[in-house]
Amino acid sequence: MNFEAIIGLEIHVEMKTKSKMFSNAPIHFKSEPNTNITYLDLAYPGSLPRLNKQGVINAIRVCHALHMEIDHTLFFDRKNYFYADLPKGYQITQQNRPIGKNGYLEIEIGGKKKKIGIERLHMEEDTAMQHHFSDYTLLDYNRAGIPLVEIVSYPEIRNGEEARKYVEKIKEIVTYLDVSDGKMENGSLRCDVNVSIRPFGSDKFGTKVEVKNLNSTANIETAIDYEMMRQASLLIKGETIQQETRRFDEAKKETVLMRVKTDAVDYKYFSEGNIPPIHLSDEFIENAIKTSNELYDQKLERFENDYKLNLVDAKILLSSKELSIYYDEVAKNTNLYQPLANFIISEVLGYLNKNNLTINEFNVKAKDIADLVVLLNEKKINSKQGKDIFAKMIETNKSPLILKEEMGATIISDENQIRSDIQEIIAQNPTLPTDFKNGKTRAQGFVMGLLMKKNKGKVDPIVANKLIVEELNK
Repeated sequence: MNFEAIIGLEIHVEMKTKSKMFSNAPIHFKSEPNTNITYLDLAYPGSLPRLNKQGVINAIRVCHALHMEIDHTLFFDRKNYFYADLPKGYQITQQNRPIGKNGYLEIEIGGKKKKIGIERLHMEEDTAMQHHFSDYTLLDYNRAGIPLVEIVSYPEIRNGEEARKYVEKIKEIVTYLDVSDGKMENGSLRCDVNVSIRPFGSDKFGTKVEVKNLNSTANIETAIDYEMMRQASLLIKGETIQQETRRFDEAKKETVLMRVKTDAVDYKYFSEGNIPPIHLSDEFIENAIKTSNELYDQKLERFENDYKLNLVDAKILLSSKELSIYYDEVAKNTNLYQPLANFIISEVLGYLNKNNLTINEFNVKAKDIADLVVLLNEKKINSKQGKDIFAKMIETNKSPLILKEEMGATIISDENQIRSDIQEIIAQNPTLPTDFKNGKTRAQGFVMGLLMKKNKGKVDPIVANKLIVEELNK
């Protein structure tokens, strides 16, 4: 394709707070419709907004993670438009003085780092939620007023893959900071994409097309790549690209026209008179940053340097913030960091994936996992016994130390006893030494199998293998 894409993203992130941005209505996502509302949320006359302190702290933390300049004075504006889900007829936002500006984040493309500039981050409130039916629409005001930050990138993204990785990085940042759950499927993180194309070498922008409300990172990549090809096809045929708003049809994997744009909407912004400018002290901003949670990149570096984990295992443990927290809790009980990682990745994640569970639904205590790994590492139990004990831990929630005794899980490592059993097996199968010396290595496995059967799987396999080879070579 002889064109390059110019792509900018607008990401809305719902902030994790106990109450709404400008009212004291609680936030509970599973509540019955229209139960978490106050007079302000319904725009009753005389109701006045009151700024949510935690919402500001969350916004500062995201600004810092995105390397932004943080404004020390908060200004709010009214964005005026009439829509059914906006009861006041305006949205309280930050148009002229966003809390954060001129930031960036880095993504990795083809093994190389690329820096994507971020123009601004501003705070605002969410709208009500619409539920559409065949011939009517219902409104749920529980969402009206939930704190949002909008993150607006510079048009420095060039394809769907870059856009997907950019959104994934934003999601990673807000979830590790614990300022949002970042769930696109629930609308906690929503993305609008602006796409235009131009011939390579041109410095002029093409006609911008907006794709609204993409609900997964995979759809973002697919929608952008489709839109790039659609626009290029139009230009090649000599047709004109219209300025329009489109949506993504997930079934067809293509964008579909919603409406054609003629002129830019005039929102008639003016200052929010009910919220005077608020000065943020250096101490307030520094404390918000200082008390932030550890970011993914910081935790990855710590897992590699402090725990000495290999990069692959560290990234698996960090694939979920909750899983990384669980690993940290387990690691407080022993310094067997790599064996802990191996066990959690193979056994714990294996169990969770098989049963379609999250680590938050896993009932085994972190200390019990550590104790089990210690038993395995000290060869007080073998791997089969470890698996059996782990299954019982899940079933009973008992300590592995108690279950070891109850299940009679021991390891036979006495060389005299093991050697005597091996000699007895060979005496009963006199052709085994000759077979072994003639290169039939199955003889060694045959002896091991009978040895384990005789001792109910309790023999130390390392000691046993050494002695089997010695006896077969006699």
